[in-house]
Amino acid sequence: MPPPRPGSARQALGRYGERLAARTLTEAGMTVLARNWRCRAGEIDILARDGDTLVVCEVKTRRASPFEHPLAAVTTRKTQRLRGLAERWLACQETPPPGGVRIDVVAVVLPARGAPLVEHVRGVA
Repeated sequence: MPPPRPGSARQALGRYGERLAARTLTEAGMTVLARNWRCRAGEIDILARDGDTLVVCEVKTRRASPFEHPLAAVTTRKTQRLRGLAERWLACQETPPPGGVRIDVVAVVLPARGAPLVEHVRGVA
């Protein structure tokens, strides 16, 4: 059996966080339209519909640490990039959402013990 690829544990952590985020959004009444949508310019973790609003959701997953909270990783530059990616996604659709576009972040923190902490922040940009 080959050794695990570098980064595979990090990728598994990210996939786990995205599953938790998708469940959180669904439980909040949203409809997940796509996960890990990619184009040449980058990737959108989750695209969802909240009523008539398109939600572009960035998911940040971290193990519990006294250092940086996952939300701190979503900078102004990152939100600008997400807006550009949303425009590309919308260009592939027949009609734009009447409620516009909103950027949300779901932060997932995995403590050493116990249940993950999931925080959904709406409208970060």
